[in-house]
Amino acid sequence: MASPGALGPTNLTVQPDQRRDLAPVSQESAYGSYGSTAGGRELSLSLLWRIAVEWRWLILAAIGISIAAAVLVTLLTPLKYRSVASLELNPPGVEIMVDEGSKNGGQSSSRSDVNFIGTQLALLGSRALAERVAQNLNLAADPTIVGEGTDRTANTAAAASFVQRGTQVRLQPQSMIVTVSFVARDPQIAAKIVNGITDAYIATNLERRYQSSSYARDFLQRQIATTRRDLERSERQLTTYAQQQRLISTGSGEEGGDTNSLTGSSLVSLNTALAATQARRIAAEQKYREASLGGATTEGSTNAAPLRAQIAALNAEYQQKLQTFRPDYPEMVALKARIDALRASVITETRTANSDRIGTLRQDFQSARAEEDRLRSQVSGLSGTVLNQRGRLIQYNILKRDVDTNRTLYDALLQRYKEIGVAGGIGTAVASVVDRGLSPSGAFSPNLYLNLMIGALLGIIIGVLAAITLEFINDTVKSPDDVRDKLQLPFLGGIPNAKTTKPIDELRDALSPVAEAYLSTASAMQFVTEGGAPKTLLVTSTRPAEGKSTSAWALAYSFTRLGKSVLLIDADMRRPAFVTGHDNIGLSHILTNTGVLSEHILHTDIENLWIMPSGTIPPSPPELIASARFVTLLSNAQATFDVVVIDGPPILGLADSPLLSSVAQATLMVIESGRTRTRAAIEAQNRIRTAGAHIIGAILTRYQPQASYGYGYGYGYGYGQNKDQYRYIADGNDKKRRIMLTMHDES
Repeated sequence: MASPGALGPTNLTVQPDQRRDLAPVSQESAYGSYGSTAGGRELSLSLLWRIAVEWRWLILAAIGISIAAAVLVTLLTPLKYRSVASLELNPPGVEIMVDEGSKNGGQSSSRSDVNFIGTQLALLGSRALAERVAQNLNLAADPTIVGEGTDRTANTAAAASFVQRGTQVRLQPQSMIVTVSFVARDPQIAAKIVNGITDAYIATNLERRYQSSSYARDFLQRQIATTRRDLERSERQLTTYAQQQRLISTGSGEEGGDTNSLTGSSLVSLNTALAATQARRIAAEQKYREASLGGATTEGSTNAAPLRAQIAALNAEYQQKLQTFRPDYPEMVALKARIDALRASVITETRTANSDRIGTLRQDFQSARAEEDRLRSQVSGLSGTVLNQRGRLIQYNILKRDVDTNRTLYDALLQRYKEIGVAGGIGTAVASVVDRGLSPSGAFSPNLYLNLMIGALLGIIIGVLAAITLEFINDTVKSPDDVRDKLQLPFLGGIPNAKTTKPIDELRDALSPVAEAYLSTASAMQFVTEGGAPKTLLVTSTRPAEGKSTSAWALAYSFTRLGKSVLLIDADMRRPAFVTGHDNIGLSHILTNTGVLSEHILHTDIENLWIMPSGTIPPSPPELIASARFVTLLSNAQATFDVVVIDGPPILGLADSPLLSSVAQATLMVIESGRTRTRAAIEAQNRIRTAGAHIIGAILTRYQPQASYGYGYGYGYGYGQNKDQYRYIADGNDKKRRIMLTMHDES
């Protein structure tokens, strides 16, 4: 490496500027591509936990205020006493007609119970009941309830409103028990009113039931009288018609049938007799015809039986003797004659018996036929009479049905009237008192512990909601996740707050957290390119006062700790951060005049670290940066030093950093944690990316994972220098002048 400069080492001191000239970044200039990168931000457990940690003081303050408010409300709220009474509801029994099974009936009964319970609960909280309680207890005369008014009607209405407001009715689960409670400032009044409510409720139900029964009895009496008159009129019409038509009912047979009269009954009897006679005639005729055809009779066979027995005996004897004698033997001839004589007697006897039987059967047949003819003649005569009577019975049956209908209606009304008269006033009561209200021994409201719990819960909810709201309103980059998710950039390091007012002193301490953080970032940069750390590194930020100049110095110093020679160029020619006191040395001079690199750099008191100040402020810094001489300068610097760190101005509102990023090998964005807007950072990215920048990542300054940040920021950047920027220190032990450089950009 060539010798970079002839000047002696510069004693470089970094001092934070106590001034912050901040101006807000325009929201219109910060939109860019934010909608695609951060617009889809979603709540998650990790995000909620981070919000709770970052805004923990806000949440704790909300909880404290809510608890204090709960205590204050508890102290200011007057004591209230509650007396509770309980009632048992008795739903009336309702008969349910069910066609098939009991399922539908069960559902109807359940619906009836629900309707009944809802009705009773509404009655317990009704204004009519409250007015009755106010009248029964004479609450209109109590000045603690109605005040000092003298209008009785207004006092009664006020007392009723007081009763209705303080009454609470609740049904116990899975039961018919209803609890009635009343809240008042006086325990005696609470017990008196809750008992008055239960008594008035039961009395009202009894009166309503009695009035309903009385109305039903009056109605039934009127209906019974009307129905009785209709029944008497229909009965008289039926009797008159029967007398006119000479219709006599026997009281038997179907309604409207022909047999329900004397003529009809006679016809039925004649038909029955005719059928029996006809059957007897048919049987007699059949027997007569069978006898006429010559069939043997039982009577003839019986009379000829002895003769047949003798014939059989003689035949047996004849056959026996025939074995000994010949047929013409006289004894055999005589025996044969006897047998023939007996046979002739049998035939004669049989004929005589058959002749007598036929005569008898003919007489029976003729007698039955004569009876049948007589009955048939009578039936034929009565049939005409019955047919004539049937037409008259139609009107008779119409009148009789009217009589039956009126009688049925009259009997039903009379029975219902008897039921109402007997059971109307002594049925099961709609409700009965289980427990009467007692005077409470202590106040139930206000409940300090409950109010504290509610206050704490509300405080947590309000605090968390406020934190979430502020988190999304204060849409800043706070954590490494925000860098990766919102900005879509690699996170190269988080730089904590410096513990001293001079970050340079803490950076010189190799064991300090700030020095370790920057060294870790410099080490990570050695892996961002294939050749290791970038040769030219632009350090810039979205807005001023984010710590970019301190970061540029710290990274340059960290690279020297890694064994590299580093040149730090202060390219912020509008508001320089590194002031040396040399009038003719710096970036603006080398770009506007002839000269070599070694003539415009200073060696600091840190080994291998050189610095090129910005020089005199030029009228147009972008024109110098855009010149070809600046590119040549960077080429010479890359050839001379291992790493060239460029401290550039902020991106938004200026053209310097986009031009610097176009010629630098890599660009590093410095973001102040909790103060840099996401949209502004994305807009800054878009600007330098448009210029061709290669952004290798971002670092977060003032990064404290457990801290809570504000959300206001400003943007104020212009030409000029602080009057105290130039500080010269003469060291008498060293013949060469040493220069203290002052950084006005905060760490």
